[in-house]
Amino acid sequence: MSRQRKIALVGNPNAGKSALFNALTGARQKIANYPGVTVERKSGRFTLPTGEPIEMTDLPGAYGLDATSPDEEVTSKVVRGQFAGEAEPDVLVVVLDASNLEQHLVFAQELLALGKPTVVALNMIDLAERDGLVLDPGVLAEELGVPVIPTVAVRRRGLAELGEAIASAGQREAGPGLTDIGQTERRVAAHAMANAAILSESRQRRLHASLDKVLLNPWAGPLVLFAILFVIFQAVFAWATPFADGLEAGVGFLHDSVTALMPAGLVRDLITEGIIAGVGSVVVFLPQIVILFAFILAMEASGYMARAAFLMDRLMAHVGLSGRSFIPLLSSFACAIPGIMATRSISDPKDRLTTILIAPMMTCSARLPVYAVIIAAFIPNRSVGLGVGLQGLVLFALYVAGVLGAMLVALILRRSVTKGAASGFIMELPKYQLPRLSDLAIGLWQRAWIFLRRAGTIIFTVTVVLWLMLSFPRANPGESQVDASIAGKVANGLAVVVEPIGFNRDMALALIPAMAAREVAVSSLATTYAVDASDEEEEAAELGDQLQSRWTLPMALAFLAWFVFAPQCMSTIAVTRRETNGWKWPAFMLAYLFGLAYLAAGATYWVAVAAGL
Repeated sequence: MSRQRKIALVGNPNAGKSALFNALTGARQKIANYPGVTVERKSGRFTLPTGEPIEMTDLPGAYGLDATSPDEEVTSKVVRGQFAGEAEPDVLVVVLDASNLEQHLVFAQELLALGKPTVVALNMIDLAERDGLVLDPGVLAEELGVPVIPTVAVRRRGLAELGEAIASAGQREAGPGLTDIGQTERRVAAHAMANAAILSESRQRRLHASLDKVLLNPWAGPLVLFAILFVIFQAVFAWATPFADGLEAGVGFLHDSVTALMPAGLVRDLITEGIIAGVGSVVVFLPQIVILFAFILAMEASGYMARAAFLMDRLMAHVGLSGRSFIPLLSSFACAIPGIMATRSISDPKDRLTTILIAPMMTCSARLPVYAVIIAAFIPNRSVGLGVGLQGLVLFALYVAGVLGAMLVALILRRSVTKGAASGFIMELPKYQLPRLSDLAIGLWQRAWIFLRRAGTIIFTVTVVLWLMLSFPRANPGESQVDASIAGKVANGLAVVVEPIGFNRDMALALIPAMAAREVAVSSLATTYAVDASDEEEEAAELGDQLQSRWTLPMALAFLAWFVFAPQCMSTIAVTRRETNGWKWPAFMLAYLFGLAYLAAGATYWVAVAAGL
């Protein structure tokens, strides 16, 4: 009696393998784990049209036989007959997503190069046709040299034809030209085969393909991405100014109203100097936060963000990372906490650790108020030509400095403490679509609420505590209240350390509460100057005016440079400890970021002074 033949379903993730497996085997399935690993093994019985019973295995989705994850390692070993205790499959059924044919044909060529009996299931053909793509399976079969059967697994279409093709599949030689070629050649061949199999496609699909030719081009794509980011940071200042001015006027009106209605005393000082001056100085930057996130959410919803990750893969490979790190790092522009948590999708442990360690160097939204208040106070609001504003240009340069610094650190880490080669990166590109206004509105409301909630909780609490530390003990007549206070004495001690890089006592004081939340640096400065004001007119002066009268331009530039590299809030450190299971790497992160911030601020200050700014 001959041995029961074994069939393996194999293909990229999201090709519809599981749906096809369920349609073919029904309830006759067994689920266990492969020996020695946690990867799930799904097998079932299927009877061919000839009456022959076979065992069918649904292999984990993979992008290639050079494994980069436990799932891919199992698939690679099974199809090659290298997995202990697992019989080599007699026939491979390669499942392709008809609507994403070019991408899936890359792995298909690698499987065909093995020379095993193979049948191709061109799955989800109905979805491709719905999207305006009509394919010719016969042309594809001729190109691949194996039977190609159109299927719709969820509707059981093509299953009988697939069974007949499996029954008649015989031994074959490796496909011509498929054995000794690399991934680049396979991609070129996949593109040619996919185009040859197209009978017709809709105008929309042709438009999307034309967009990808530009946006994913290795030369034009980065320029487009750079231009989009440049426009974003110009808009953060140009579009937000009227709204920010309105909020600032509202804060000033509230301050004046409280001053007029309440008698002089500690309670009024707490409300005007602590709460209104501190929290209000941060709230006025809500328009900048909303505009920044409006662009980010629109890029995600339109399908462009995934393409930006694909573009960045080539750049990041030069520093030992892959495009998998781009999404967590991009998330860190909003907040490093979800960015660090998003690194769980990175399979390579050293790749993941490196991404965690550089995530705080991405300029989170909490730094934006710090940048905005300093830039508005010291950088002239004028055009440098072609409608480009100098303030937006400086803001863009700060974000670029953070990214370049992170890439340099990643390069050093990948050649030292997290030494290793860059892992591969393949991802499914979503379809282009216009963002829905309702979805954008919900996303912006959520981001705005998070910002306001931080202002009403963390920033409010830290500001009140700081005001108390600035207000007691009370100063003697003629003595500065800040000098006499507890906070002032602490700041004077820290000022000795940061004085060489151009920081004064007030700047040193702002660094301490900023570890709770970066925005608190702004409220700290506002509260300090409100407490130290000699009269009500000086107390009510805008923070930008206070900074201009107390700081020099080199000091302001050094303060900006510090915040480009300084560690983020303590919540980020706590999440890093949780994700790395210890204090070793958070301590390392704090040490190198503080060192970078000190050197960057010092270099900026010394160069600015030498240049006579």
